[in-house]
Amino acid sequence: MFYETAKNNHGLPYNPFKSCVVPRPIGWVSTLSHDGIVNLAPFSMFNQLNYDPPFVCFSGSNRPGTGQRKDSVTNAEETGEFVVNMATYDLREKVSTTAQFVDPEVDEFELAGLTKVPSKLIRPPRVAESPIHLECRYHSTLTLPANRRHSTHHVVIGEVVGIHIRDDVIGADGKIDIKKIRPLARLGYMDYTSVTEVFTMAPQGNQAGQIGEAVAKPKVLA
Repeated sequence: MFYETAKNNHGLPYNPFKSCVVPRPIGWVSTLSHDGIVNLAPFSMFNQLNYDPPFVCFSGSNRPGTGQRKDSVTNAEETGEFVVNMATYDLREKVSTTAQFVDPEVDEFELAGLTKVPSKLIRPPRVAESPIHLECRYHSTLTLPANRRHSTHHVVIGEVVGIHIRDDVIGADGKIDIKKIRPLARLGYMDYTSVTEVFTMAPQGNQAGQIGEAVAKPKVLA
């Protein structure tokens, strides 16, 4: 089949686009408002952008009905900081709880029964139950055009300035044990998955040199 996205003429009961780019990791973003109110929300439009230095992004649509930006976007822009907490299979129900649209004054940590733990370099708290946290400083926002008011998306980009990894998820080989963590990912519709299988594939040809960041020494710039 083929369809034009502007016409949305796929003839299917559900729009298939979100299931064409999968799986998408979920960024579980914690922020603080200017008034010190904590916010926690999951974003399936999330990924890393670079690794030297590391950058990540999350994309939030406007609130349905009001057209206002989501609290995570506003907070990151106004305070310049946010934390990405890794969403896992074991935490899936709590992740879902924090996806609710609630008033800005509501603390989603308390709503989901989660534990706050202080960050090292920034002010927003981390989710203690999550095995990995990325402390981020806000870099910029890219606002994408939209066909409808609520579908306007704001892509928030942040530089990762600190990383927390729980010791028990680091294997004897010094690598993060992904199968133990079982990161949560979105598949489109209301479907999700988690990582339960991992395989290794060696790079081929001239790509072999691009895999060396694990052992490469940092460059000294004159």
